Amino acid sequence: MENLLCEKGEMIEQTLLLDDSETQKGGFRTLPFILGNAALTNAATSALTPNMILYLMNEYHMDMTTGSNIIYMWSAVTNIAPVVGAFMADSFVGRFQMIGLGSVVTLMGMFLFWLTSVIPQARPPPCVNSSNICRSAEMFQLFFLCFSLGIVAIGAGAVKSSSLAFGSDQLKREVYQDNARLMERYFSWYYASYALSILVALTCLVYIQVNMGWALGFGAPVLLMLFSTLLIYLGTPFYAKLKPKSSLITGLFQVIVASYRNRCLKLSSQSEDIQYHQKKGSTVVLPSEKLRFLNKACIVQDPQLDLSPDGEATDPWRLCTVDQVEELKALLKVVPIWLTGVVLSINISQNTFPVLQANTMDRHIGSSFEIPAASFGIFAVISAILWIVLYDYLILPIASKMTGKPAHFSTKERMGFGLFLSFLSVLVVAVVEGVRRSIAIKEGYLDDPEGVILMSAMWLLPQNSLTGFAEALHAIGQNEFYISEFPRSMSSVAASLLGVGMGVGSLLASSIMSTIDDLTKRGGEESWVSSNINKGHYDYYYLILAGFSLVNILCYIVCSKAYGPCKEEVMEEEKP
Repeated sequence: MENLLCEKGEMIEQTLLLDDSETQKGGFRTLPFILGNAALTNAATSALTPNMILYLMNEYHMDMTTGSNIIYMWSAVTNIAPVVGAFMADSFVGRFQMIGLGSVVTLMGMFLFWLTSVIPQARPPPCVNSSNICRSAEMFQLFFLCFSLGIVAIGAGAVKSSSLAFGSDQLKREVYQDNARLMERYFSWYYASYALSILVALTCLVYIQVNMGWALGFGAPVLLMLFSTLLIYLGTPFYAKLKPKSSLITGLFQVIVASYRNRCLKLSSQSEDIQYHQKKGSTVVLPSEKLRFLNKACIVQDPQLDLSPDGEATDPWRLCTVDQVEELKALLKVVPIWLTGVVLSINISQNTFPVLQANTMDRHIGSSFEIPAASFGIFAVISAILWIVLYDYLILPIASKMTGKPAHFSTKERMGFGLFLSFLSVLVVAVVEGVRRSIAIKEGYLDDPEGVILMSAMWLLPQNSLTGFAEALHAIGQNEFYISEFPRSMSSVAASLLGVGMGVGSLLASSIMSTIDDLTKRGGEESWVSSNINKGHYDYYYLILAGFSLVNILCYIVCSKAYGPCKEEVMEEEKP
């Protein structure tokens, strides 16, 4: 779900220019095509994740650690790909072309992945039940599997990088410019509507996989992706297509290179002794005193050599504008707070064990209906949507009545509370798993990891609810924090930070699981993250994650105080 929040900052960006021939195009008539493409793509790709660990363990005979690491790596590429896609779209390709190309690539990847479920030679042969002999996947089979998943991740990343920004290109920005509260509510409700596509994936599509087999279960997302691709191209005559220009990300790298190339320059304490390169029309005249070594990137040494007749830098990799320098400083300033969000992403990326855990519990509602194990993630999504509704229509009105003035919780407060709820969620997982494991052993299922115990899966609702609340609080708060703290020109970077954080979190989660697996199975002992969850100790594993989360909360408090008041807090203090 955070993938949407990685992009919604693009809604307030205007870094591209319209053609004169495009001024009569766009408008609300284009949104069904754009949003339909985004929702169908999200539903199709999200449907692959929930049951993936079961597919890898049952069909490819992988152990828990190997299967989880593949999923972590896939998730990392899925979250980082939109950043690369946004750079390509802004600088070279254009947003419409990026969405269209990404849709086609995603469709190809999902078709290839579907082939693994219908072609027996694409996966290992079934296990021999009598002797419990399972053959591992061959190199080509693993390559084909990972290649198809990689293509899906790259294509989906291309779509996600530009879909919401492309939709904003079709509308008038003035509607959202002057009302921060309206923008906050718009972002929240858009996030909730986008999450509905995940609900479809976790219910309907997962149900097809569980009850009708892998071939139909993975074939349905292929059809959704086909409709998604057709939909984005059907609206071609109506779109306002904007010209790509140089990306802000390029400008940030230019500052780093220029400051290094000018490292021998001496900085004077008297700013009037130095000529700085200013952007035309910019109100930023002098660079700030923080991170002064970067100021060397915007010092004009020789106006005749460094500047062209129109005032532009002759070599942008040696001379940058004051605005570019301040943009990089703004980015570096939020890095410590961003890092605390990475730890929360580690907790959120734990998607494999909860499926195996739910698979061993009583999931019946009534006498006939059984909730698929992979569908329990829906309660996290519902909780996130519920929080958004409660925050807008219950929590803020009550707080306003109690204080006698319009109430608003700062972005840093919401981020901090989100981190605390994430800590509680992994702590609850550890407690519930400890109880579940004890019951499984007492009922004689120590050697049967698929045996269903007499414990209701409804015990999993608290941990899923806390995860949903934590994700909604932290993700929305973090994105609004970046957008409010960065210059308006940096909204694309603000939109990318969440995605990069999720990607880094997935990589760290893979590293943590592999490390714990290696350390705990030494001496012939059963690994804590064993494929047999009744022999393993996932309760201990989640206690370690809880420990990381607790330390992370303390780090966040320190980083938040060191950061100082953010812009919204300063504005609140200045109000009479």
